[in-house]
Amino acid sequence: MKKKILFICTHNSARSQLAEGLVNTLCSNKFQAFSAGSTPTNVNPYAIEALKEIGIDIKGHYSKSINEFEGQYFDYVVTVCDNARDSCPFFPGAKKYIHASFKDPSSVVGNSEEILNAFRKTRDEIKQWILEFICNSTI
Repeated sequence: MKKKILFICTHNSARSQLAEGLVNTLCSNKFQAFSAGSTPTNVNPYAIEALKEIGIDIKGHYSKSINEFEGQYFDYVVTVCDNARDSCPFFPGAKKYIHASFKDPSSVVGNSEEILNAFRKTRDEIKQWILEFICNSTI
């Protein structure tokens, strides 16, 4: 049976969406990932593009509130930004909590190529973390 992971960030627009897409592609044999935000907005188009570049399609994703997952059980709840960890330090139904902070690519100001490069950098950092600590671990 696959272990369930919930990735939480503030807006569920970038980092948590990247993490969900990456886990569901790279570790789908062992894990099923979901994502949510403490104050959800919209999926950032640069997150969609950054994953599309490596063959992962999340264009059908939408930003979800953590309230949508109320009452559900998760093996792991992972906060991927400091604000989410601070505003959501406890999620009922989680077996284990993990915090892994990644820089918010949505905060980068510049032209579209500079912003996309920030998303690529965050995507690659999250991917490396997932491969090392999720896919190839014994958690």
